[in-house]
Amino acid sequence: MKRFELYTRKEQCCGCAACYSICKMSAISMVEDEEGFEYPRIEESKCIQCGQCILVCPIKRKQAH
Repeated sequence: MKRFELYTRKEQCCGCAACYSICKMSAISMVEDEEGFEYPRIEESKCIQCGQCILVCPIKRKQAH
């Protein structure tokens, strides 16, 4: 099974937590980095790869258009 990634660089995430909020499996947690900003982290054992986190992401949605 392919690993599911929301972003590869922090600049690709605005930290809005929309992905965290929409995840029905509670597979996403918001983790604080060394500068105090929160970024999503996927717990792969809980993730069912439904893609809802990608669909709700304002940055991913903007890139798709």
